[in-house]
Amino acid sequence: MTDLVIRLENLSKRFSQDRPAIFEGVDLELRRGEYLAIMGESGVGKSTLLNLLAGLDAPDSGRVVLEGVDLSTLDDDATTLLRRRAVGFVFQAFHVLPYLSVEQNVALPLDLLGVAEPERRRRTQEMLTAVGIEALAQRHTKELSGGELQRVAIARALVHRPRLVLADEPTGNLDTRSAAQTLALLRTQVKANAGAGILITHSRAAAETADRIVVLDARGLHSWDSPA
Repeated sequence: MTDLVIRLENLSKRFSQDRPAIFEGVDLELRRGEYLAIMGESGVGKSTLLNLLAGLDAPDSGRVVLEGVDLSTLDDDATTLLRRRAVGFVFQAFHVLPYLSVEQNVALPLDLLGVAEPERRRRTQEMLTAVGIEALAQRHTKELSGGELQRVAIARALVHRPRLVLADEPTGNLDTRSAAQTLALLRTQVKANAGAGILITHSRAAAETADRIVVLDARGLHSWDSPA
């Protein structure tokens, strides 16, 4: 198994042909164990880039290679299967299912992958313990605080041991204390699961929890300390 998790090659994206590109010339390599923060002004295309990384959208030019597979060579079903196995998502709005318990929410990726019940239960319990919410397993998500909901979201994103974890402004709906705890937990769990992580954020404080920071603008990705 190669250490290279994802490679972006000269990506560009525009919403229409009569408008300038949102961004172009985006190149990136991310390896197992790396945790990267991508910063940028509002509207520069951070969430759009995340959608390209996950195969939820296609670039106008360039390539996204995930686990050695060029996403442009896959049909929709194959892309969905690869994303389901290899990618975990943590969203600002949590996106937990209110009619399921905490345990059922966390187990959902394993259900979708067809993991057998004994193994599914074991891995779910391990992940609930890892993020400190094992006591909440049978609670419904409508009973939880924002910080607890984000822990559920992190556990769900990591329970199937994805190679790539994508976090899109995961602390935007949290108070300062919960945000700091969430960022520390996210970094720790990405490292513990031997995957790679990308944190999309506009917050310098959040970005500084990553191993390195890059900035997205219309001309691509630049190191934080680059003059660009």
